[in-house]
Amino acid sequence: MPDSANDIPARLRRRPELWMVLLFLVSLAGLGFFLLAGEVVEGDTKAFDETILLALRTPGDLSDPIGSHWVEEMARDMTALGGVAWLSLLTAGVAGYLALSRHTRTMWFLLIAIGSGTLMSRAAKMLFERARPDLVPHGSYVYTASFPSGHTMLSAVTYLTLAVMLSRLEPRRTIKAYIMTCAIILTGLVGASRVYLGVHWPTDVIAGWTAGAGWAVLCLLVAQWLQRRGQIEPAEDAKD
Repeated sequence: MPDSANDIPARLRRRPELWMVLLFLVSLAGLGFFLLAGEVVEGDTKAFDETILLALRTPGDLSDPIGSHWVEEMARDMTALGGVAWLSLLTAGVAGYLALSRHTRTMWFLLIAIGSGTLMSRAAKMLFERARPDLVPHGSYVYTASFPSGHTMLSAVTYLTLAVMLSRLEPRRTIKAYIMTCAIILTGLVGASRVYLGVHWPTDVIAGWTAGAGWAVLCLLVAQWLQRRGQIEPAEDAKD
């Protein structure tokens, strides 16, 4: 087997500045999350949150989200895509695929990455203990704190990490781009549905997107480092 198969991808070898960009993105995500959290704790985001939340409600009837009834039903369908049950089933399914395709070490890395991201989301909720929106009636059952949005952060952690790990095993650039695009769209829809249903403030969702995306990029960096040490299976070289 060529040496390059056991090293980091050729593009990153030729362009080490990409590593710096990825590290910068992780740092930026972490900084953005904590800056936003500070603003939330101090109450500086109240006007922004309330303006967005009220804009999504029918004037004169705060119990009615804008749009037809089928739009509200679609929002509930979208929010279910960020639920623990569905994300657990999806993760188990992808883990099974990796096991059957003999990428066992990648499978364990994936499970640890998503599991630890889930614990991070729970810990953040316990730390900030922000109350749920009381400005409008909720369109979905809730039972945990508000900041960050658990559905949003877990969907970002799960979908984006799954996409990052699966795209490593796909040599075609178009398929890599397709996988990542689908993950980003799903993550965006889940977050938007939480605000639309009135169960989260917009800043809860922004924080979830930020933290989840940063976690996925960090997982990519760790995966490349482990690959370089021969501890997980090598990624496929990109092709047109």
